Amino acid sequence: MMLLGIASIGVSVGFFRLAGFGVDPFTCMNLGISTYLGWSFGNWQLLCNILILTVVFFAMRGLIGLGTLCNMVLVGYLADFVCFLAEEALGLEPALAGRAALLLLALLFLSLGAALYMKADMGIGPYDSVGLIIEKLSKGRIRYHIARILSDAAVVAVGVAFCLLTGRQVWYVIGLGTVANALLNGPMIQMFRNMLDRSTDKPLEK
Repeated sequence: MMLLGIASIGVSVGFFRLAGFGVDPFTCMNLGISTYLGWSFGNWQLLCNILILTVVFFAMRGLIGLGTLCNMVLVGYLADFVCFLAEEALGLEPALAGRAALLLLALLFLSLGAALYMKADMGIGPYDSVGLIIEKLSKGRIRYHIARILSDAAVVAVGVAFCLLTGRQVWYVIGLGTVANALLNGPMIQMFRNMLDRSTDKPLEK
């Protein structure tokens, strides 16, 4: 379940990039920085996750599990592979309708993947730990949902800044997809979690 969830998240990040309507906050930062550095998205995201994981280890190491390590290593490279397959191997250049379909699929895969990943309960991704660490270090004065908004805003600002430094349009990293992610991802994750709870907790019939 954990691996299926992470695979789904990796595919969704690739779809967000191919759709070209903006990406989720953490991907926004990593895509902006990796483009500026000329690195592959997967290589930079792995390094960024290692840096964050180091902080998590000293602050809240109980959040680290097998799922944490799989998330930090696999998601970026899966997204790179999806983009390579679509752009280089298949030569796809989707029109507006195709990009809209990719955006919808990206939202679907991201929410389903996150629900599977959370249901598996084998550790959470390094960036997902940031809000919890802020709440802990502030001794509860900054609640998690506020900490998450602050961290999301900060990484989006960094991503936009690096995107502008490379000479790309800001819509390369932020746009309709970013807004849709912010508004729909939470409710869709909860919907899939409820579905998983009902399916896995249902007693077996004799």
